[in-house]
Amino acid sequence: MFKKSLQHILDDFRTNDDWKERIVHWHEMEEVEAKSIDFPSSLDIKIQQALRKRGIGSLYSHQAEAFQYTRKKENVVAVTPTASGKTLCYNLPVLQEIIENEESRALYLFPTKALAQDQKSELNEIIDEMGIDLKCFTYDGDTAPNIRQAVRKAGHVVITNPDMLHSAILPHHTKWVAFFENLKYIVIDELHTYRGVFGSHVANVIRRLKRIANYYGSNPIFICTSATIANPKELAEELTRSPMRLVDQNGAPRGKKHFLFYNPPIVNQALNIRKSATVEVNDLAKRFLENNIQTIVFARSRVRVEIILSHLQALTKKHIGPDTIRGYRGGYLPKQRREIERGLRQGEIVGVVSTNALELGVDIGQLQVCIMTGYPGSVASAWQQAGRAGRRQNESVIIMVAGSTPMDQYIVQHPEYFFDKSPESARINPDNLVILVDHLKCAAYELPFKRGETFDGVEIEDILEFLTEENVLHERADKWYWMNDAFPAHGISLRSASQENVVIIDQSDVSKPSVIGEMDRFSAMTLLHDEAIYLHQGTQYQVEYLDWDEKKAFVREVDVEYFTDANLAVQLKVLEEDLIQTDKEVTVSYGDVMVNAKATIFKKIRLSTFENIGSGPIHLPEEELHTNAMWISFSSDITKRFGEGPFDQALTGLAQLIQQVAPVFVMCDRHDLHVVPQMKAEHSEMPTIFVYDRYPGGIGLAKEVYQNLPTILGQVDHLISNCCCEHGCPACVGAAEGNIKALVKRFIRLLRVK
Repeated sequence: MFKKSLQHILDDFRTNDDWKERIVHWHEMEEVEAKSIDFPSSLDIKIQQALRKRGIGSLYSHQAEAFQYTRKKENVVAVTPTASGKTLCYNLPVLQEIIENEESRALYLFPTKALAQDQKSELNEIIDEMGIDLKCFTYDGDTAPNIRQAVRKAGHVVITNPDMLHSAILPHHTKWVAFFENLKYIVIDELHTYRGVFGSHVANVIRRLKRIANYYGSNPIFICTSATIANPKELAEELTRSPMRLVDQNGAPRGKKHFLFYNPPIVNQALNIRKSATVEVNDLAKRFLENNIQTIVFARSRVRVEIILSHLQALTKKHIGPDTIRGYRGGYLPKQRREIERGLRQGEIVGVVSTNALELGVDIGQLQVCIMTGYPGSVASAWQQAGRAGRRQNESVIIMVAGSTPMDQYIVQHPEYFFDKSPESARINPDNLVILVDHLKCAAYELPFKRGETFDGVEIEDILEFLTEENVLHERADKWYWMNDAFPAHGISLRSASQENVVIIDQSDVSKPSVIGEMDRFSAMTLLHDEAIYLHQGTQYQVEYLDWDEKKAFVREVDVEYFTDANLAVQLKVLEEDLIQTDKEVTVSYGDVMVNAKATIFKKIRLSTFENIGSGPIHLPEEELHTNAMWISFSSDITKRFGEGPFDQALTGLAQLIQQVAPVFVMCDRHDLHVVPQMKAEHSEMPTIFVYDRYPGGIGLAKEVYQNLPTILGQVDHLISNCCCEHGCPACVGAAEGNIKALVKRFIRLLRVK
C-alpha cells in the first residue's frame, strides 16, 4: 500500500471540505535557527569532552547564560520551551562545582519519579563519558533501606521529590550531616507544577530546607527551570524566598510546527452537543499511524487511554501490527515504562497513547505528531504536550481535538487567547495560616526555634506562643521545643490545606486494601460522598462508603461512562471587606468570608454528551470554611429593570460562565474556585455573585479574580457570543427556560460599562 508522507496528509487537511470545516484554526510556527555559543573557558575540559562525545559541540545561548550567572553565585530561573536543553542549565554548574571540590553536594527536586529516573540516567551518561568518580542517586519511596545509607554518605547528587524531602529527609537531617554541610546547589525542575496548595506547601518545605542547610553552615544556590508561565521569576522568588536571575531567551532551534484546532461536528443542534472527541481522535491518529508517522495521543484519564489504545490497535492492525502502538500511564511498572520510552526513541514503537505522565520532560525522542483529546486544562500543559512532537528540529503537527465542554469550546473559538499570550500566572500563598502552622510544627521538630528567630523572614513568635498554649511546643531558656514523640511531617500532606483529611482506601482487591490518597474535608463532601466517581491519576473509582466520623472513604476501581457532580447548598457570611470598587449600580469587593456548606444531592453526567442520567441524595453534616472571596453586588434598581424571575436566571447563568472562565485565568483546577449566586446576600440584602477559594484561609485565587475581573468578563462575553445555541444551553449559561442568553448578555454589558 502507498504510504503518504506528513506533507500529503497536511495537503488533504487543506483541500478536503470535511476536514476544512472541522479545522477551525491553523497556526504555523516557522523554523527557528539555533543561537549557539562556544563552551565557556571556565567549563572544565572533562565536561567539554564528554559533551562532544555526545554530539554537543557548543551551548545554546540560554545554557551559557545560566552557567555564567551560577558561577557568579546568583540564583537562576530558566524558562524555555520543551526540548530546549534546560537540563544542561543545571547539570553544567553542578558538575563543574563537584570537579572543583569533590566534597560538594547537590539536591535535585522533581515532581515525579519517572522524571527523576530519566534525569538520573542522562546525568549518569555524562558522568560515564567524563570518567570521574561522581555518585548520583535517586532517593524516593522505592529506594531500598540498605542503599539509603550509601546515598546519605556518598551521594554527590541526590535526586528526590518534595514529598520525600518533607517526610523522610528533613525530619532525619542528623543522618545527612555531611550532605547538608556541603550542599552547594538546589535544583527545582518543572517549577510551574508548584502552584496552589501544593506550591504553598512546597514553599514552606524549602524554608525548612534552607533553615537546616544554614544550621550546618551552607548557603546553597537555587537553579529553577520551568515551562512557559506568565510569572516565572515571581513564582521562583516566592517559592525560594531568594532573589532570582531570569533566563528566558531561548537559544535552541525549532523545526516548523503546524498547530491545528479541530472541532468535531455538531450532532445535536438543540443541546449544542458535538461528536465524541475520542472517536475523532481515533480517526485522526489512524491516518498518521497507518502511514508509519510516529504519533503521540494524549488523553485525560487512564480509562480513556485504554479505550483509545484498543480502538487504534484494532483500526491499524492490518497496516502496522498491535505491538507498535502502546499505552503509557501511571500504574505501568517502571520496567514497562522504560521499555516503551526506549521503543519510542529507537522508532520501534510508532504510536503511544498517554495520560499527562509523558507531559513532563522524559526523553522519548523524535515524534512527528501530537494529538490532544481535549484541552489539558492550562496553556502551560498544552504547550508541554505539544512540545513532545518535533523535538529534534523536524517538521511536526499538533492537533487539539475539542470536546463538548465549555472550556474546550472556549479555547478553540479563541485561538488568540492561546497563541498571543500566556495569561496564566502560577499563584501560591506560603503564609496561609493553616499551611504555615503545619510546617512550623515540622520545623520545630527538626530544630528548636530560638527567641527572635524568623522563619525565612516571617515573624512567627505569636504562632509559637499559640502552639505552646496548645501544648504542642514547650518553651525553655528562650527556645521552643517539639513536645511529642511522633514527628509531625507524617501527618501532613503537601496536597491539602486542611488538617483533618479524609483518607482514601482502595479495596478493589479485598485481600490487599491500600491507601491511594487523601483529601481535605471540604472537598470530600462533593467529591467523596457515597456513589461518587473519584478520579485518581486517571483511574475511575466509585466510592462505596464514606465514613465521615472516621474520615475514611472506601473506593473500588470501576470503568463507567459518566462522572458525578454534587450540589452544594452554601451560605456565605462576609467577615471583613478589604478592597472595594463602587459604582452607583454595581459594587465589586474582596475580603474574608465564612462559608457554611452542605452537600445535598449528586447528579450522574454522561462523559460524552454531558446529559444528566441520574441522581441521588447525600447524607452528610454541614461544614464550615473560613476563606477569601471576591463578590459582585447589584443594586435593587437592576432587579426591577429585569424582573425578579429573569434576573434570578441571568444571575445563575453569569455565575456558571464565571465558574468556567475564571479557573483558566488564575491557572487552577476548576474545583479550587467555587462560584455562588445569591438573590439576597446576608450582608447586604442585594443580589450577589461570590467567588471563593475552596481552601481554609484561601490561597490567593479570589484576589486574582478581583484584580482581573474586567478581562474575565470580556472573555465571558466572547464565550456566550460565540456559543452557537439560540437561547442558552449547557455549554454556556446552563439549562434554563426562555431566552436566558440575551438576558445574560445584557447583564455582562451592564457590568462592563462599569
